Amino acid sequence: MTELDLAGQVMELVRRLGGPGAQAEATVLRSDLALTRFANSFIHQNVAESGVSVRLRLHVDGRTAAGGGSVVTPDGLRALVERTLAAARLCPPDPAWPGLTPPAPTPSTTAFDEATAYADPDERAERVRAFVAAAGGLESAGYCRTAYRSAAFANSTGHSASDRTAEAAMDGIARSGSADGVARLCADRLADLDGAALGARASAKARAAADPVELPPGRYEVVLESAAVADLLQNLSWYGFNGKRYAERQSFAEPGAAQFDPSVTLVDDPLGASGLPFDVEGTPREALTLVDAGTTRGVAHDRRTAAEVGATSTGHATPGAATSGPMPRNLRLSTASGADARGSTDAPGAAGTPPGAAGLAGAVADGDTAELLAGVRRGLLVSDLWYTRVLDPKTLVVTGLTRNGVWLVEDGTVTRAVRDLRFTESYPRALGPGAVLGLGRHAVRQPDRFDGVWWEAPSLRLSSWNFTGGASG
Repeated sequence: MTELDLAGQVMELVRRLGGPGAQAEATVLRSDLALTRFANSFIHQNVAESGVSVRLRLHVDGRTAAGGGSVVTPDGLRALVERTLAAARLCPPDPAWPGLTPPAPTPSTTAFDEATAYADPDERAERVRAFVAAAGGLESAGYCRTAYRSAAFANSTGHSASDRTAEAAMDGIARSGSADGVARLCADRLADLDGAALGARASAKARAAADPVELPPGRYEVVLESAAVADLLQNLSWYGFNGKRYAERQSFAEPGAAQFDPSVTLVDDPLGASGLPFDVEGTPREALTLVDAGTTRGVAHDRRTAAEVGATSTGHATPGAATSGPMPRNLRLSTASGADARGSTDAPGAAGTPPGAAGLAGAVADGDTAELLAGVRRGLLVSDLWYTRVLDPKTLVVTGLTRNGVWLVEDGTVTRAVRDLRFTESYPRALGPGAVLGLGRHAVRQPDRFDGVWWEAPSLRLSSWNFTGGASG
């Protein structure tokens, strides 16, 4: 029985048990998730899970309730409908019920790779082996994962949809003494993950991060690599372009206002890579431009938040959106506006360059990043951010730490490694008008800890970043 058959079966049970006045929607998700994890340069865990889940939301007599289950036998589906109906009778009235999604055509996803969907452990292990070998004797750790999801939706208006997706991701570090280097990549196809290339990059960065110096806190010009930019996109998504926070006036977003540098364009695009073409309310999804050449254009909505502000759902409903809010989960910082890095791209002079600096630069900076560094008179190259926490959701002031490599840049040249630093910075301010000095030419898709969620960005040169102390305080 297909996922669409199961969703239709749930709708039939709702009609029989809930009566003609019951409004309902059901989402059936079949998932096959697999993870190969390594540490101390050895694979220590290979896990896989396969299952089917059903989510049902009901609106009866002005009250709304939701339920879920994984028993998809006739008795199991009947029990799901019965207990969700019972819960609805106990819930308070729901005057803000936005209604069900009407029938509408649903686009097809553009990328689905059978080989990735049904990859075996040996194929993931091959990439781990290549990563470890390329680390050149450094201690390495991380994971390689594959994911396959097939989903179907049906509601009592007669709307239905189904599709499937596949994704692969690898995230690994190499360690030299107390210095770490990182390399990550998310892709539609497992074949696009080059474990050797990722391992070599992580190893080179770890070796280049040895013997770091201490720098005083203060505002520095920075070049953030793609892994660090991913944290900016994630927090902008959760707190800024979240329809619930926007409706509650807890978001910085002001549609129509030029809140970002003109080089910044942000697009949420689930259809371009490993995303389903509909959400859990059945709303068709398409690319959503959130920021266009520096001007905020909108936020992500489900049906409820859209109704609150007089907008239309953008297809961002999720099972937890009633609490966390609808948010973009496939956010891309476009390189179209910043295809040519702004500022000087002339190579710096050699005067005053410490011995080995040229080799250091080659180890830590690819072509895109090197082009951005060329215009930096004195600043920092930052590989990664972590342990970030929001201090003020409205202005999106975030504090966190650097990790996996920080380097001092002087006159366009990477000169020495720097100890990790703590920062406190408003992400919208850091990307504000005049603050973005350049974008790399090529975006890199960074995996999230949840499959199906990713952040795609090039390296980014910013005029100012507020470092408030060392990692110890």
